[in-house]
Amino acid sequence: MKKTLFIILILTLALSACVADEGSGALEASGVVEANELNLSPELGGRIVELNAAQGESVSAGTVLIRLDNSLLLAERANIEAAFDAVNANINAAEVAVASAELAYDQTLSAAISVEAETRIETWDKTKPSEFELPTWYFDKEERNAAIEAEVGAAQEALEKKEDKLNETSEKAGSKDFLEIEAALAEARLAFEAAEEVHDSAPSGDLKDAAILVLDDAKIDLEESIEDYDDALTTEGAEDILESRAEYVVAKERYDLAIDRLRTTETGANSPEVMMAAQNTAQAEAMLEQAKSALVQIEAQLALIDTQLEKVDLISPIDGVILTKSMELGETLSPGLVAMTIAPLDELTVTIYIPEDRYGEISLGDVATLRVDSFSEESFAATVVHIADQAEYTPRNVQTKEERQTTVFAIRLSVMNVDGMLKPGMPADLVFEE
Repeated sequence: MKKTLFIILILTLALSACVADEGSGALEASGVVEANELNLSPELGGRIVELNAAQGESVSAGTVLIRLDNSLLLAERANIEAAFDAVNANINAAEVAVASAELAYDQTLSAAISVEAETRIETWDKTKPSEFELPTWYFDKEERNAAIEAEVGAAQEALEKKEDKLNETSEKAGSKDFLEIEAALAEARLAFEAAEEVHDSAPSGDLKDAAILVLDDAKIDLEESIEDYDDALTTEGAEDILESRAEYVVAKERYDLAIDRLRTTETGANSPEVMMAAQNTAQAEAMLEQAKSALVQIEAQLALIDTQLEKVDLISPIDGVILTKSMELGETLSPGLVAMTIAPLDELTVTIYIPEDRYGEISLGDVATLRVDSFSEESFAATVVHIADQAEYTPRNVQTKEERQTTVFAIRLSVMNVDGMLKPGMPADLVFEE
């Protein structure tokens, strides 16, 4: 609102005062002394615990004008520091774990290699198969391992095929009947064995008599199941199941034998103990990296909280005078809310408006003599620092050719306020040198 009144006053003075003495030709103008004001706002919100500047007071750049309550931030920082210490402890423990795992790996590997050295050439003395003429020691360890691994793969593939065949056979109608009879026989056998144990354990008397009855019934059921099973053995479904089952069992044994042979080759660096030690080392290293990653996150949180702590102080960015102060000690400020207005008063400005027909008489760097009513006997040198690129109408709504004569250009001048005599808001008269 104040600036609007200033502009209206300036425009009014421009119309009445921006005239030339036709006798002398000197260009005169009037304006208002202004300062380059800075609105200071906190970046964080909080309660004011220190207020170190009053309105009208001169302050230096770097002065803490307002200090906000930082107790919550300090408490949060303390929690982060505790987490920081815990993470550092985890890193130290992880480093020890890595060193221990590496040492264990080296020891396990050395022991495995030492044991392997005793068996490297034992295949040379093995009896050669009579079915073919081939030295058993001809293949080195890598070749033997590759051959055994290939056999494991082939045996596993054959086992899977036989398992699929057995499953398919079991789904056939005749085979299902046989499997049900087979299951009934297994149940009858278990029931008989249980009844027999009860009979043997029962004392004489009623318990013994009851156990005899149960045993007799179980024996009858078992004999019937055996008879049913014997009859079922002659069916096509039974033959298919027994054939598929035999093939599956043989394939399973081939696979198990291949696995057993493969395990005998897991010596030296390939032994399970060495592989486990290597895995433990990798796991320890992963835990160390995880702890280090957590430390980076904690350090970022500390940096963030330290930045926030720095922002609880509202600091003057320049040497100047506090023009306005809109808060008191103990009040709560919101982020971005203007708390103070500060301006440097050692260099002020004056904006004047020059008629269009006198615009060409002024250039950047021209000097005008400035006077104010408060010090009528004093004069100040004002230098042109800016000339508007576009003209303005005064008033804004121009309807006739005559009114276009009021077109003006804004001119801003800078004046040094060495003795502090000039104040923002003072009306000023300027006369340009011819």
